[in-house]
Amino acid sequence: PPQLRSLPQKRITAVHTNPHQQIATIHFHTEGYITHHERSPLGFLLPSWLRSSPRTPSSPPRRRRSSKMVKGRTGQRVRLYVRGTILGYKRSKSNQYETASLVQIEGVNTREDVAWYGGKRMAYVYKAKTKSNGTHYRCIWGKVSRPHGNTGVVRAKFTSNLPAEAMGKKVRVFMYPSSI
Repeated sequence: PPQLRSLPQKRITAVHTNPHQQIATIHFHTEGYITHHERSPLGFLLPSWLRSSPRTPSSPPRRRRSSKMVKGRTGQRVRLYVRGTILGYKRSKSNQYETASLVQIEGVNTREDVAWYGGKRMAYVYKAKTKSNGTHYRCIWGKVSRPHGNTGVVRAKFTSNLPAEAMGKKVRVFMYPSSI
């Protein structure tokens, strides 16, 4: 493209857009195999040569995807859960109750919104140092027990109490069991 001829030492390798943050990240590849990126607001219209950057013969080889991925999958990945953040344990001024955890579910901001999530299953997925059942990933299951306050925070009970390192981490809130 004529726009790239003015910068022969710079080559665009990828463009990622994030509609939630209204930002486009443009990854460049320069001579000497140094890569860097620039962020710019999404308010401008991306030209067609920037939207799909074809691979040129002189560009470095792309990384291969892991062979463990499901073969034959086409299209965009679908997330079948809502993300939540573990805030901590239920507590008072001097006591904390590890059996009840507080979770903020994304997009839930009122006590009325929490009503639909009552009884839904949630999973805290974490990575352990040693393998168990052929994987390093483990899961602690729980369920939403009731609302906590008026701002969309829920109380959750897990099969075993969450470790303290889980505070601030993500949890998956599934859409079942459904009462619809």
